[in-house]
Amino acid sequence: MSQFDHLSLDGRLLQLLVAVIDEGSITRAAERLGVTQSAVSHLLDKLRGIVGDPLFVKSGRGIVATARAEELAVHARVLLDELRRFATAAEFDPARLVSTLTIAANDLQRDLLLPRLLDRLRDAAPGVTLRVIPSDVPSAEMLRDEHCQLAISPRPPEAGDILQKRLFDDTYRVFHDPARRAAPAGLDDYLAAEHVTVLYEPRRSLDIDTVLAARGIQRRFVATVPGFAGIPSFLRGSARLATAPGLLGSGLLREFASSPLPVPCPPMPMYLIWHLRHRHDPAHCWLRAELEALVPAALAGSAAG
Repeated sequence: MSQFDHLSLDGRLLQLLVAVIDEGSITRAAERLGVTQSAVSHLLDKLRGIVGDPLFVKSGRGIVATARAEELAVHARVLLDELRRFATAAEFDPARLVSTLTIAANDLQRDLLLPRLLDRLRDAAPGVTLRVIPSDVPSAEMLRDEHCQLAISPRPPEAGDILQKRLFDDTYRVFHDPARRAAPAGLDDYLAAEHVTVLYEPRRSLDIDTVLAARGIQRRFVATVPGFAGIPSFLRGSARLATAPGLLGSGLLREFASSPLPVPCPPMPMYLIWHLRHRHDPAHCWLRAELEALVPAALAGSAAG
């Protein structure tokens, strides 16, 4: 058991741990922090004594972090952000915010929510630039490592440092080209058709595809695409079917007709997802509230469309 008092921890030790984790090298961590290698080694020894773990071990010519070090680094990043807010606490004014907000979202939630969010940001926080990246199936790492500040997805990562809030539910529907066929008359007609679906990397099916397969409902997939934007060209002019979120009927799939699934199925939830480090950050709280506030109008606009 460690003989050191946990109060021996300070911000410099936390910063050191994160730097060595990020750089994978004591030499590069020393350069990043502007200190000598011997100073880094000395502080690492102190941190090892406090946490009771070697933290880094030799691997070939370099070092690798232990599992304990990786775990501690997650908490260290949160604590460092809290320390920064402690030192710079001030009344938040969105009009003075100058930053790039990166949001991970796939095509459904991107088109439904983010143009409206940008309109709100241009009015209240003109210094904020919106950057959108695909979420595919979001990972905890993309939020931990600040690849994005927010993710919008039906699939929140399961991790203790990842927070979420349910934004809305959608219903899956069966889309088809009305010029080429009618809606499926029942389950047999549905199963007899050729189907197109989305398969996210690395090989993650839509939830509805997983649910139906688990019930023994086997469809004949003739094409998979990496996102919903790829579906229209495979449906247009064909008798194929695509089972997809109903909200796409006012967006990417607006040219197609849709009908209910011939079997009961669960709704598709949509979550706003962020890292624990941003839980109390005033700017982040404001941004989350802005996004949540636009959801009712976005859903109403889709229903009207």
